[in-house]
Amino acid sequence: MLTSLIYALQAAAPAEPPKGGGMSMWIMLIAVFAIMYIFMILPQRKQQKKMQEFRNSLKKGDKVITVGGIYGEIAEVDEKTVLIKVDGDVKLRVDKQGLVRDSSDFQQNQR
Repeated sequence: MLTSLIYALQAAAPAEPPKGGGMSMWIMLIAVFAIMYIFMILPQRKQQKKMQEFRNSLKKGDKVITVGGIYGEIAEVDEKTVLIKVDGDVKLRVDKQGLVRDSSDFQQNQR
């Protein structure tokens, strides 16, 4: 009995679409994407550009740290790879993408 009453009330009520809801939804969606771009994408691009500049400016004698945490001094620089002198006569050839920072800056900050 209660269900038939609910169905009768629903049938009697006119079906109107909500007013003004579409435009505010688009504004909120655009605002969310703008905030994401400002706080996530821009800083990531800046960091990638800084890393690329670091890798392009490498030269013989620079002290670097690899992604794996190996400290070394650059003995030779090629287009895509770097030969790192690790200890004594031990040398490693590493891809430039595997270098993350200049260890001389890191060691100065630790003192």
